[in-house]
Amino acid sequence: MNDNENKKDYETPPENSPQLQSGGKDEKKKRTARLILIFIIVFIIVFCGVYFGIQLFYSKDTPPEVTTEKSTAATTQALAENPIDFEALKKQNSDIYAWIKVPGTKVDYPIVQSSQDDSFYLKHSAEDKSWSESGAVYTEMVNRKYFRDPITVIYGHNGYGDSMFTTLHNFEKEEFFNSHSEFVIYTEGRKLTYQIISAFKYDDRHIMNSFNFADTTELAKFQDYLQNPENAVKNVRADLDTDIDTDSKIVILSTCITNQKSNRYLVCGVLIKDEKTN
Repeated sequence: MNDNENKKDYETPPENSPQLQSGGKDEKKKRTARLILIFIIVFIIVFCGVYFGIQLFYSKDTPPEVTTEKSTAATTQALAENPIDFEALKKQNSDIYAWIKVPGTKVDYPIVQSSQDDSFYLKHSAEDKSWSESGAVYTEMVNRKYFRDPITVIYGHNGYGDSMFTTLHNFEKEEFFNSHSEFVIYTEGRKLTYQIISAFKYDDRHIMNSFNFADTTELAKFQDYLQNPENAVKNVRADLDTDIDTDSKIVILSTCITNQKSNRYLVCGVLIKDEKTN
């Protein structure tokens, strides 16, 4: 046997040699480790997907923090006072979610929203859902409850003494309109201040069903109309503290006009301050 043959025999161990058996075991360990690593990575990806999916789902009904440049300064200030005991109110009626105050008027009421029937609070009390001719101050399900929609409409009756939205007609007087420029809405944890843009007679169209406010062009046209309504019965504020654009949040207070079934009276305000409360 020559030297090359001896060398070949020396470098290549037999199949059942300890060297090959050890190499096979190492390869199996590596494969097992790779499989475990792949499983861990897949598990992490699936877990993260499920977790963030759940967070996104539940965040739909969570009032968003103020992120617009207009309101940033307000959120850094000290907490504002919130005089409304929402915990006690909700024990009486869980549909109560906000409270509105309009200085210079008798408007100082809880705001409700039925989750089943938009017309329920036309003839039911906000305090305990009992039947009431004068109804309550309410919004419809088309609007979210945190006043972050471009347009929110709040309804209240006219003509039941000076209750509900009857005294909004004070804004028909130019002097009163000029001297009363704001109204306030309280929610749990927030105080929302609105500057009154205009107050005017309007037709009886259902605003939220008549316009597509998701269309920025249509929204802009409606916003322009609120700043210059085509009606002789109107008061408009010329100088506002904020520009009205696609990020603006507008609340419209809507009530009837005595003996004019085909018309409504609207008082429109734009959000100028969003404060956290104690």
